[in-house]
Amino acid sequence: MIEEKGRKIIVKRGDITKENTDAIVNPANSSMEHGGGAAYAIVKAGGEKIQLDSNSIIEKTGYIPTGKAIITDGYKLPCKFVIHVVGPRMGEGNESEKLRKAINSVLILGDLYNLKSISIPAVSSGIFKFPKKECARILLETSLEFLKNRDTSIEKIFMCNRDKITYDIFCEAENKLKQ
Repeated sequence: MIEEKGRKIIVKRGDITKENTDAIVNPANSSMEHGGGAAYAIVKAGGEKIQLDSNSIIEKTGYIPTGKAIITDGYKLPCKFVIHVVGPRMGEGNESEKLRKAINSVLILGDLYNLKSISIPAVSSGIFKFPKKECARILLETSLEFLKNRDTSIEKIFMCNRDKITYDIFCEAENKLKQ
């Protein structure tokens, strides 16, 4: 656990669809078609209305650019909201900066909705192939910077990953950040 101004960043192993935080983060694609990976699991657990809400937003705004986030209700999920964020795909260029922007977008949106807790998985490290070690470092550093430099409603940020390898990588990055 990392603590800053009474706020906490907690690395945990778990199923993002079972998180009882105010919001969970969905690592999405720019068309918000939640057909695979964590995005599919979130819609499967939360209900088709999540996909329908996403479709409605896309109809109104067009594709969501890399680094941007949108929010929908959580419906059948234990969380109130799902924050869908488009992280970078490896090979598109400037991926680290785009991932920082994506996580900042999530946290800013969470603060705008006056959320107290958010669960974030390893955005872009799955099918988008962003290296997990770099992902963990960026997510933790960006979240810590956000808590240090903003007066925010967010009290707890959980880095929640299901698989042991990713969880261990986040634990290692957390330990390095504490030093």
